[in-house]
Amino acid sequence: MEFHGKKWMVFVTLIGLAVSGRLLAHQPNLTPMAAAVLFAGFFFESWYAAAAVGLISMSLSDLFLGGYELPVMISVYASLIAPLLLRTWLRSKLSAGRVAVSAIASSLAFFLVTNFAVWAWGGWYGHTVNGLLACYAAGLAFLKYTAAGDLFWSTVLFGGYGVAARYVLPRKVLA
Repeated sequence: MEFHGKKWMVFVTLIGLAVSGRLLAHQPNLTPMAAAVLFAGFFFESWYAAAAVGLISMSLSDLFLGGYELPVMISVYASLIAPLLLRTWLRSKLSAGRVAVSAIASSLAFFLVTNFAVWAWGGWYGHTVNGLLACYAAGLAFLKYTAAGDLFWSTVLFGGYGVAARYVLPRKVLA
């Protein structure tokens, strides 16, 4: 990762926000984690820097929160990097609509991948179609918080960037 000054401040701030969002009291999954990765994917030129925001944030917060079944953990980490798949689309024409669609897509990807992993490796549900459906049904209670958190924090991050780019800082500083 080769960036300096203000880019490092953004990098550290995103990690701090994501870690504190997981460690402070909150509704389940209503955290800034996916939004921080989504914004990092838009903001940083390097795909690696953007991925590092999510991986470092999860690793640091898991030091305090603890771990769980390794395959499930891998699916959680991978699905929190999934928002990076939308970076080219977001960067081509940034708009509130694209940010909202990206936030919801991130939420759905997280829901689908992590619930499948819990069904496959968690041992809580039978390895049948009914077991998979039961797992997804149980996960719906968390999906609303995931989507709300992803939408809220994406609005905060991208909205803050938009305000800063337009009114506060010269574009040169944010580039």
